[in-house]
Amino acid sequence: MMIVALDAEAVKALAGADSPQKRRVRQAMTAAGRVGRDVVVPTLVLAELHRGPHRSQRVEALLARHEGAIGCRDTDPVLARIVGGVLHASSSGSEHMVDAHVVAVAVEAGGGVVLTGDTGDLERLAGPYRTIIVEGLTTANG
Repeated sequence: MMIVALDAEAVKALAGADSPQKRRVRQAMTAAGRVGRDVVVPTLVLAELHRGPHRSQRVEALLARHEGAIGCRDTDPVLARIVGGVLHASSSGSEHMVDAHVVAVAVEAGGGVVLTGDTGDLERLAGPYRTIIVEGLTTANG
């Protein structure tokens, strides 16, 4: 099943104040729900976002508000192998570990859309996989 995978910038936008980026993530989640697609965040992305009590509280509140709408994917040996494959296929180093997890959850699901604030890195990581589409949170209009 194809999924919608959220990177740290997408989760931050969703947890933050109203903005074009937040509306973009909400639109993607609504569309995913209409067609029966899962919305997934790798737990490593959550680890990246838990930086201090204020930020952690916002992430926890977001997950509580969207319980059932946003799934979390832990890294187990299966996903770890896929992450390693993503890094290898894109000739990327460990500095791209968190982003590789976002791509890997989409690879594991058979493809999907990755929502990101960093299209450059994510497009490079997803490049070898034809079933993954990388969508930026911003458009030419804002």
